[in-house]
Amino acid sequence: MDPVQALEEIASLLEVQLASPFKAKAFRRAAGVIGPLPDDELRARAADGRLKRTPGIGDSSLGVIVEALDGKVPGYLADLREKAGVEARTGLRALLRGDLHAHSDWSDGTTSIAAMARAAASAGLDYFALTDHSPTLRVANGLSPERLESQLEIVGALNAGLPEPDRDDAHDARDRGDLGVRILTGIEVDILEDGVLDQRPDLLDRLDVVVASVHSKLRAPRDAMTKRMLRAIRDPRMNVLGHCTGRLVQGSRGTRPQSEFDAEAVFAACAEHDVAVEINSRPERQDPPDDLIAIAIGAGCRFSIDTDGHAPGHFGFLALGAARAEAAGIPPERIVTTWDAERLVDWAGSKKRIAP
Repeated sequence: MDPVQALEEIASLLEVQLASPFKAKAFRRAAGVIGPLPDDELRARAADGRLKRTPGIGDSSLGVIVEALDGKVPGYLADLREKAGVEARTGLRALLRGDLHAHSDWSDGTTSIAAMARAAASAGLDYFALTDHSPTLRVANGLSPERLESQLEIVGALNAGLPEPDRDDAHDARDRGDLGVRILTGIEVDILEDGVLDQRPDLLDRLDVVVASVHSKLRAPRDAMTKRMLRAIRDPRMNVLGHCTGRLVQGSRGTRPQSEFDAEAVFAACAEHDVAVEINSRPERQDPPDDLIAIAIGAGCRFSIDTDGHAPGHFGFLALGAARAEAAGIPPERIVTTWDAERLVDWAGSKKRIAP
């Protein structure tokens, strides 16, 4: 077994199981250390003890590398695979071609844009939207207009087969050439208290996809939250309403009740202005709740099944979102992430072209 692939699969399985992010980072760091080494050099260093003394290689990652070099499936990986079970890409999950909500280490994600792209390709996707946070969300290292402009150049380079520059791991040969997936330019833009989208309108006009979410004052009164959301939905630059209630139902951050708003009014506006309602696949969110999904279906909304991924392994959450959508009876043709990239981008840009 290829040692780099074994280390990265371990990291991805840890991420999808919501294990400590430090564990996953350690295995990814080890993969980055050995990635540039030819096979014979790696074997020599493992045999004479140099690999054990190499910064970034711990006892666990060393054991994985040695077992993989011996042609075995490392025990650490085998245990994680057994715990995770086998993800069958069947039913609605098999129809999903994209993900419109994913983060990189430009904001609060754990890895590079290229690493997220490789993971999206491994998950069988044709495209994903890079949607790092907007300026007001400082706790998540939100992108200033200048940083967003720089990111647009980076995405263009990666889509053209060039490596992501100015990175310690940019020498990785896997980051050159076709990454196997199209990266759509995007943002998860904050819906500010007055309903304005938290980024320069001219920059939002340049993006393929705009996901808009509420991240602050989640316990605002029902009428105020409704007014805030409705103003954002009417903005022609908005394509997807992200994790609409902001709730947390499990996980390391604890639980959080859902925001209160007039769901009938909000989802009717989404249908009227052709804003897709996100089915957020993160197990700690499961947002919207089932009763709100039913209201959105009745209102005639489109939907987007997204991971809200902050690490490569999080693309595995798509199966959870697909299962919820299937259980709710959402017709696949109303799910924009079942569309091919060209149709998706044309849909997302259509409102901007007719905006005053």
